[in-house]
Amino acid sequence: MQVLHDAPLAPLTTFRLGGPATRLITATTDAEVIEAVREADAAGTPLLVIGGGSNLVIGDKGFDGTALRIATRGVELSGTTLELAAGEVWTDAVARTVEAGLAGIECLSGIPGSAGATPIQNVGAYGQEVSATITEVVAYDRTAGETVTLTNAECAFSYRHSRFKDEPERYVVLRVRFELEDAGGLSAPVKYAETARALGVEAGDRVALATARDTVLKLRAGKGMVLDPEDHDTWSAGSFFTNPILTDTDFAAFRARVRERLGADVEPPAYPAGEGRTKTSAAWLIDKAGFTKGYGAGPARISTKHTLALTNRGGATTEDLLALAREVVAGVREAFGVTLVNEPVTVGVSL
Repeated sequence: MQVLHDAPLAPLTTFRLGGPATRLITATTDAEVIEAVREADAAGTPLLVIGGGSNLVIGDKGFDGTALRIATRGVELSGTTLELAAGEVWTDAVARTVEAGLAGIECLSGIPGSAGATPIQNVGAYGQEVSATITEVVAYDRTAGETVTLTNAECAFSYRHSRFKDEPERYVVLRVRFELEDAGGLSAPVKYAETARALGVEAGDRVALATARDTVLKLRAGKGMVLDPEDHDTWSAGSFFTNPILTDTDFAAFRARVRERLGADVEPPAYPAGEGRTKTSAAWLIDKAGFTKGYGAGPARISTKHTLALTNRGGATTEDLLALAREVVAGVREAFGVTLVNEPVTVGVSL
């Protein structure tokens, strides 16, 4: 276990933003993770858990407490069952499953961050979500003071949400277990329209696993969503806002605002999201409100490749980023009456 004092946190995040932590612990085993958590809790010290740092916005003043970086390793693949230590690099683990001929998470290729973070926000992209394949999550329960195993149902997964998000101070994820599918080297049925178009197939078709992975990686790279230290469009947290889910009443009001602003023949994106609810596109809202690719004059700007990503062009501060985020939220609300919600976790700051 490594312990550093007054340790910079910006290098541990994909935004490369944020001040130092009073203390930074790097834990390489589950036992070290639990020891660090118990020590902080016993002392009443604030605790910040860091995995891959791809979903964190840390304030410029840093974190007055203990930052715990989970660097555990371990991949166990038995038949179609996969177990990952929380510190495993997610996209590397996905690549392993594709090489093994197992389907279920191949469309989640290229997503930065650690395996332990995936159940927290129910990571999803291109028609797949981890909730469809996770069977169990092993976590340290800070309230009970013991290690627990939560079933898929107990994780209470929903769109970019879970029990772990509902109770952020309670659980520290240690391991994640998945049940994948052996489809003879083929992918899961393709669900996402953009992916199907890129593959030249119909929704519901299967393709070779490697083809599905390569196609998703190319789609993500084209949007600046695959990490590249030389590309400032990837100095981000990926999608900064979640896609709004509206009630039928709210969607009708939104649709009326769209027609009033953009023309009677314009229809906003609409996807079923359960009874009486419709999901629309945050990227579309941002663009149509006037925040186009590359928007911004300072060191924090909208990505030149995708309107949903806010980026650090180098030399930005967290306050620069938040100022841009607030401008986008206010502009979308004024234009369409919809309030965007940030996807990354904020530490010491808020929108």
